Amino acid sequence: MIAKILVAYDGSCQSQKAFEYGLDMATKYSAEMAVLSVARPTEPPVNVEIQAVLEHATEYFKSHFEQMKKRSSAASIAASFEVRVGHPAEQIVHMAEEIKADAIIMGHRGESLFQKWLLGSVARKVLSYAHCTVIVVRC
Repeated sequence: MIAKILVAYDGSCQSQKAFEYGLDMATKYSAEMAVLSVARPTEPPVNVEIQAVLEHATEYFKSHFEQMKKRSSAASIAASFEVRVGHPAEQIVHMAEEIKADAIIMGHRGESLFQKWLLGSVARKVLSYAHCTVIVVRC
């Protein structure tokens, strides 16, 4: 039974498709859905910089989240939206454990050449360390 779904969202085509897939699954299983976006801090992270990164990322994803909230609400899905700062794979796995997710849905890669390499790596790490089912979608 799938009661809680975590969708990893970075604004890419793949993550948008992951959200659509998550919304479909949440509807079919009457599941709750959490959407997580992760911003990477500079290295080494400094508390002041982390706060600035979080504020910038929150502002960036705000418009994305508004559209996603409308879609979730229209489908009668209980959904939460959060932005965290850290390594994407670590934050995704950590949040999945926190909320006791039954499934993580994420895109395969990001939009830029660097993101394609990096996020492919993120998907592999999440697959390796997640306690639950991981669904990786492609565009």
